[in-house]
Amino acid sequence: MELYATKKKWKWLLLLAAALIFLVIMIYSNKLIKNVAQEERRRMALWADAISYRAELVNHTENFFEQIRIEEGKRAVILGKAWQKVNEASLNEDVTFYVDIMSYNSTIPCILTDADGNVNITVNVDPEVNKYHNIVDLPNKCDYDSVVLQYYKNEYNIMYYKESQIYTNLRNVIDNLVQQFFQEVVINSASVPVIVTDESERQVIASGGFDSLFLQNPEKVAAEIEKMKGQNEPICVELPEQGLCYVFFEESSVLKQLRLFPFFQFLIFCIFVGIAYFLFSYARKSEQNQVWVGMSKETAHQLGTPISSLMAWSELLKTQEVDQSIIAEMEKDVHRLETIAQRFSKIGSKPELKGENLVMVIDEFVAYLQTRISSKVIIKFNKPENHNLILPLNRYLFEWVIENLCKNAVDAMNGNGVIVIDIIEETHQVIVDIADTGKGIPPRKFKTIFKPGFTSKSRGWGLGLTLAKRIIEEYHKGKLFVKSSVIDEGTTMRIILKRKV
Repeated sequence: MELYATKKKWKWLLLLAAALIFLVIMIYSNKLIKNVAQEERRRMALWADAISYRAELVNHTENFFEQIRIEEGKRAVILGKAWQKVNEASLNEDVTFYVDIMSYNSTIPCILTDADGNVNITVNVDPEVNKYHNIVDLPNKCDYDSVVLQYYKNEYNIMYYKESQIYTNLRNVIDNLVQQFFQEVVINSASVPVIVTDESERQVIASGGFDSLFLQNPEKVAAEIEKMKGQNEPICVELPEQGLCYVFFEESSVLKQLRLFPFFQFLIFCIFVGIAYFLFSYARKSEQNQVWVGMSKETAHQLGTPISSLMAWSELLKTQEVDQSIIAEMEKDVHRLETIAQRFSKIGSKPELKGENLVMVIDEFVAYLQTRISSKVIIKFNKPENHNLILPLNRYLFEWVIENLCKNAVDAMNGNGVIVIDIIEETHQVIVDIADTGKGIPPRKFKTIFKPGFTSKSRGWGLGLTLAKRIIEEYHKGKLFVKSSVIDEGTTMRIILKRKV
């Protein structure tokens, strides 16, 4: 009992040490994760500021280009008025100023038509436009704005104009800026998942860190946006053509992995400890088995000489005038010693199982044991209806199990009580219940009593139930366990044997 208590104490100490190690790992890892999270938030703040500044730059550029467009429109109107003045001028009027205004236009595409749309003059247009004689036939007429130039009462010309090539190039620049803005947002230096939506927070404009299949599922996207909104306040920006947009972002994958890292460490630690414990337990069990086998075979060897001597004395006493009943009992004990020697000799080797009558084996053992225990202990064997119950058994080892359980029951009853043995037949197995009226076993010790070294006796070795369980479970492929126990009322041990092994 003391050995088992010490062993149990060491197990608790090791478990406490493992818990302390895990606690230290968690505290230190959480400290590191907190520092990484703070550094990441600082980078995210810089990234968010950069996004806002870049959006402002894009908006300022857009406003600048819009002013250029407006100015070009004003120039086109002035150009049209100059053409109108030239048409209205008299023969002796100086129109050099207006002609200079017209000639200085080298950028704005213009088309001058009459009231019916017939093309009269083209300036700064694509050569393909000159192929069309009427503005109605022009494919991209919708790209042009128009100014009506009235020159005599109800007679007038129409000047069509559009943005210059310079402004078109500038428009491409602003489009590239917007596109680069989205790329810089989704492909960010902080390596965080990003979703850019419109003002409704439903339409995804751009994203980074998500696969295409995920983006095709609106419900998952909406749930992800809500999760991001809970983690970080979205960045609100206003962009040309897109209007008001929201930039949602969350923690980086690296930080998420770091948060799981302590648990991964602990899992690896537990696996390592488990493997180490299993290997040490296996090694210790192997050593115990070798010791038990060695002791058993040596015991069997040592018993051989006195048994042979007793058998000779028994034969000699038969020739003398000695009470034959005494000799008979003596022969029973000699036979019992032979059985015990057989048991010890078979420990460590694969036992031979053969068909034995279970009822007969138990009945013969009970008859032998009843005369060698206290007269205040009654053993009741309730035989089943089927008295010819053949099972694969090793008789010597199985009798050892029954003997061990019955003797433990006698000790538990302090030599005064009743032991009841029942056999229950089932389709694929047979159950043997051994019940006593002893002091009982606490539920927390139902499994402990089978551990090596556990005993409640002052002179016990704590190996009887261990060997009994091994004989039933390893050799006979059955089960041995405590079925039930009540303190101060008794215990029932159950053996389950297979009909076929």
